[in-house]
Amino acid sequence: MANDLCGRGGGDILIGVDDAGRPVAGVDTGDRALLALTDLRDDGRILDRPSFTVEPAVYRGSPVIRIQVRASATPPVRFEGCVWVRPGPTTRRANREDERVLAERRRAMHAPFDARPLALTSPSDLDLDVFRQSYLPSMVAPEVIEENGRPIELQLSSLHLVTPDGNPTALGLLTVGLDPGSRIPGAYVQFVRYQGTDLDAPIADEQELRQNLVGLAGRLEPLLRSNLRTRLIEDGFRETPQPDYPLEALREICMNALMHRNYETSYAPTRIAWFEDRIEVTNPGGPFGQVREDNFDRVTDYRNPSLAAAMKGLGYVNRFGRGVGRVRKALESNGNPPAEFQVDDASWAVVIRRAA
Repeated sequence: MANDLCGRGGGDILIGVDDAGRPVAGVDTGDRALLALTDLRDDGRILDRPSFTVEPAVYRGSPVIRIQVRASATPPVRFEGCVWVRPGPTTRRANREDERVLAERRRAMHAPFDARPLALTSPSDLDLDVFRQSYLPSMVAPEVIEENGRPIELQLSSLHLVTPDGNPTALGLLTVGLDPGSRIPGAYVQFVRYQGTDLDAPIADEQELRQNLVGLAGRLEPLLRSNLRTRLIEDGFRETPQPDYPLEALREICMNALMHRNYETSYAPTRIAWFEDRIEVTNPGGPFGQVREDNFDRVTDYRNPSLAAAMKGLGYVNRFGRGVGRVRKALESNGNPPAEFQVDDASWAVVIRRAA
């Protein structure tokens, strides 16, 4: 229904109605049941995330649950790597022609920045080897890849990396571009390691990571790991290694910064400033959509929804809406103080302090 092959604007799903259209007894319409259905949107199996609402309703005098699905502005939407469509009363896997229709239906002018085409770009700006070897196997089910008849142009378009007429999108440049910064100036990470606790301290290491997302992730983790210091903590007759920062929390913070940052109007990089007593990760772009300074740890919204879907498919984020909780848990387990979040209209910063 999110793919909306028939062009009807989405559709409704009623839970509590049998195949003959009769209501059935005993349907649970409580908050827990509604929440379990709402979580289907955020568990990462459906990418890009669809827009739908879940609410109790009445059908022929009996209680049911209604899921109202809106048509996606950036189809095709995939479930576990497959595109599914509903051309009539049945649901089936999309064929090549279905995917072409869905790709052409995308409303580029109203799409988020990451789904828009970029001027002065061509398919030659994309690293097709990275696409075939790393990106495509992560995003598309193996049985779909094995099917014949889908040319590279349709594969790129189906995954929102190019428009139907072949122009690379911001997502394409960010994820598999040869040089993303040539068209998106802020698309890089600046890493600085200071030998002290303030910006006037001598610099021990400084690097700029200017690569597509696949290459950047490959460089970022070993860079973070190499700067960690580990000590042995005595626990009875055992000695347990404890890093000064948990790598899991660092990875989560950095990847969420790349996912949520403002690529459209800011030329500033994502910054990682590593001091002797703390690490500060800063990215341009304040709260977006439903997110506010007072609810960011409970509410999620996405400035770059296609990029978020790509990062989930590639395994760089675990599950939508769980980043803050994972960071807090990892810091607590490692003995670090709680993370400090600094949010304003133009930027977002996370400060984590060294374990005592």
